[in-house]
Amino acid sequence: MNVTIESSGNLMIAYLIGEIDHHSSSALREKIDNVISFKKPKHLILDFKNVTFMDSSGIGLVMGRYRLMQNFKGSIEIRNVTKQTKKLMMLAGLGNIAIIKELE
Repeated sequence: MNVTIESSGNLMIAYLIGEIDHHSSSALREKIDNVISFKKPKHLILDFKNVTFMDSSGIGLVMGRYRLMQNFKGSIEIRNVTKQTKKLMMLAGLGNIAIIKELE
């Protein structure tokens, strides 16, 4: 799993690449959290366009970043997920804490 992060003003976008699983999620969380803590954005976008596989660690990744963003009074958006992934995220309750948008 790899991530590319862009930040401008109050916006931060994390472009997730590859697989999100138990083994990759801790390094991914650490990298995203470090940038959030440094930049303190008001809006975080997690872009799933290039994610090839995701297990429940992906749900945990989103929930943890939501909690961190709450510390800065920020919001979160999940972008470019497949229809199936969106359905799973909605069932997990992520629709209550984040805007979820399907692939564009």
